[in-house]
Amino acid sequence: MTTDNTEINQEIEDATTLEQNANAEQSGIDELSVEEQLAQDLAKEKDKYLRLFAEFENYKRRTSKERIELFKTANQDVLMSMLPVLDDFDRAIVEIAKSEDEAMMKGVELIHEKLKSTLVAKGLEQVDVKAGDAFNADFAEAITQIPAPSPKLKGKIVDVIEKGYKLGDKIIRFPKVVTGQ
Repeated sequence: MTTDNTEINQEIEDATTLEQNANAEQSGIDELSVEEQLAQDLAKEKDKYLRLFAEFENYKRRTSKERIELFKTANQDVLMSMLPVLDDFDRAIVEIAKSEDEAMMKGVELIHEKLKSTLVAKGLEQVDVKAGDAFNADFAEAITQIPAPSPKLKGKIVDVIEKGYKLGDKIIRFPKVVTGQ
């Protein structure tokens, strides 16, 4: 009977060991699935972080670009209001040149150049359009068309009525021209 008890005890121990091993394997599977779940959660969080970081970088780049554009054109209103004064100086120089008063001419030219250089320092540039150039509606405004004085001026600029100006790459006042037809 003791042998039978020993065999029974041995069988019970073997069954218990098998059950413990099975439980250990099951808990290992559970731990593995928990680890897999944590790895998936970590991957999701990393993806969310990377997307958020990329979105923030794009925001910084966009606002930086907008700020640079704003600084380039911030004084556009002031420069636009100064353009009629510059035009008046151009007309005054033409009229003073007719009077033959060299001292007055020199003084007005000095003031004109100072004003012009100040505006240029602020980013103002004159749009380079002259008589004889091909007319391009993107860079000039045609006020009227006249019969071309010569056949080679057909479709071209005959006269520039008012100068045009740009601030950086943006034209703030188109030159007003007369074209030949």
